Amino acid sequence: MLEALGYPFFQRALLAGLLVSLLGGALSAFVVQRRLSFLGDGLAHAAFAGVALGLFLREEPLYLALPFTLAVALAITYVKERSGLSEDTAIGVFFALSVALGAVFLAKARGYVGDAMGYLFGSLLAVGPGDLWAVGGVVLLGLALLPLWGALAYATFDRELALADRVPVGLHDYLLSAYLALALVVAVKVVGVLLVAAFLVIPGAAARLLGRTFAGMTLLFALSATLLGLYASFLLDWPSGASVVLAQALLFGLAFLKTAFSGGK
Repeated sequence: MLEALGYPFFQRALLAGLLVSLLGGALSAFVVQRRLSFLGDGLAHAAFAGVALGLFLREEPLYLALPFTLAVALAITYVKERSGLSEDTAIGVFFALSVALGAVFLAKARGYVGDAMGYLFGSLLAVGPGDLWAVGGVVLLGLALLPLWGALAYATFDRELALADRVPVGLHDYLLSAYLALALVVAVKVVGVLLVAAFLVIPGAAARLLGRTFAGMTLLFALSATLLGLYASFLLDWPSGASVVLAQALLFGLAFLKTAFSGGK
């Protein structure tokens, strides 16, 4: 690992990976506890539709992916709140819409299909300074929202009691959905559409098996998997994003085995 740190591209990859893991780890506790795993997939595919639109219009893809994904996240929450449909149904509708729009935009973006593949699978080792600033900005926004995290956690573990205590749960749902959208968009360039949802699900799932301090264990799993995955990527010449997700899956497997053979919680 010390040898790898001598390369500027690896330094950027490590910093970007840790920042994305920090985002994913912080949000994973909410995603897992609120059963929003499908939302991660839905917003990732919305981000890809935005990327495809950017390629079609010959604009910077992430500039269009950001408002597109944000709009889809807020629309999902609005439909769920106003229609009485379950959240997974609302997500399924916009998931299908996003995939269809992405396919149309990509078909019209002749000559840019190869660029789209980079967004599908990500390239952590090709992260540039602009990508680092984008991820860092979203992390700083998360720090600014820290005063709300206690109320979010309250509603996450006991929504009915939070409503009874007049916590603005509906408003917080919109804010959480919007922040998830921002985090996913900046992470897509690093991890890729097909893998980004793993950063929101696996750390929280592993921590739930073991952790008494759920949020702390989630962050620990996320950061450890990034370090292990990047090192494996450097040594074995594997795709960096895939290596990190495989490391997450390995840690989840170990957590599951420990829980299973110790008789559960």
